[in-house]
Amino acid sequence: MQRILQPGEIEALDHTSFPRVLLPQAGSLFAERAARLRQLANGNPIADYLQFVAQIMDAQHKAAALVDIAPADAEIIARSQQHSMPLLPAVDHIDPAWQSVLNNMLDSLEGGADALPAPLQPLLKELRALPAETRNDIAKKLLQKEVAARHIGMAPFIMAALQVVFTKRAASIALHDVPMTDPASICPICACEPVASVIRIGGKMAGHRYLHCGTCACEWQMVRVKCSHCESTKGIHYQGVEGSGETVLAETCDECGCYRKIVNQEKDPMADPLADDLASLMLDLLMSETSFQRASANPLLFVAVAEEQQGDLDNSLIDPAA
Repeated sequence: MQRILQPGEIEALDHTSFPRVLLPQAGSLFAERAARLRQLANGNPIADYLQFVAQIMDAQHKAAALVDIAPADAEIIARSQQHSMPLLPAVDHIDPAWQSVLNNMLDSLEGGADALPAPLQPLLKELRALPAETRNDIAKKLLQKEVAARHIGMAPFIMAALQVVFTKRAASIALHDVPMTDPASICPICACEPVASVIRIGGKMAGHRYLHCGTCACEWQMVRVKCSHCESTKGIHYQGVEGSGETVLAETCDECGCYRKIVNQEKDPMADPLADDLASLMLDLLMSETSFQRASANPLLFVAVAEEQQGDLDNSLIDPAA
């Protein structure tokens, strides 16, 4: 006798047929993002900013090769799986190694071929001179979506260093140790929100939608019919910039009134959730004229989000040519 499967049962079956979680490739992630940003900068209204972030990502790539992160504790893994909670919530598990990562990044950005323009060098020197305690305080506030106005210019560099350590840690975790979490809208490893979702190509994950963590780059599967913020299956719509194709669209939800971008590798195999989200700022500007609110910020555009709340998005971008 045949039986109709309920939605929860269907999703349970889906977990066995394709990867539930995709862990980051820390050795290549940042270099690939930098290359993608440079590709997207061509003809982009914020090309200078994208090139600036690409330089930061080059520094991330170099720093990632120089740092080792301690593996997750077996007791923590067992507890998180038992209680269906994220493995290592970022705010509570900041590895001290992030300080050396930041210093290594500053070494790259202050001198040599990868140095940032002269107007930004005083900011880098100020950041290097900050006491470790002050750096840690800023880092925690950034992860909690808070930052003092005097530290706004430092935010992209600090968040970039944190990304390196959290990505390295996520890459070291065994897939079977990653818990099933509730709610499913936060990262099962570091408990941060996704920066965007991505429709993947290739292998068993082809055609499936994954949420991409902006902090540790872990990806976890979520069916397309659900809002990636509130998990509602009602009132899901897609909006884009006319004439810009369908690689990046805003997925809106009538139930929660939020939107988050969805990046489609079926439209562009080179698309990267974080880089393409950053480069599609025009879509965010257009969405700001609607009633929908962005569900979560791009961690390397924290500056812009902070300033947008003060009513001036354009002035919030660091101008590397200034």
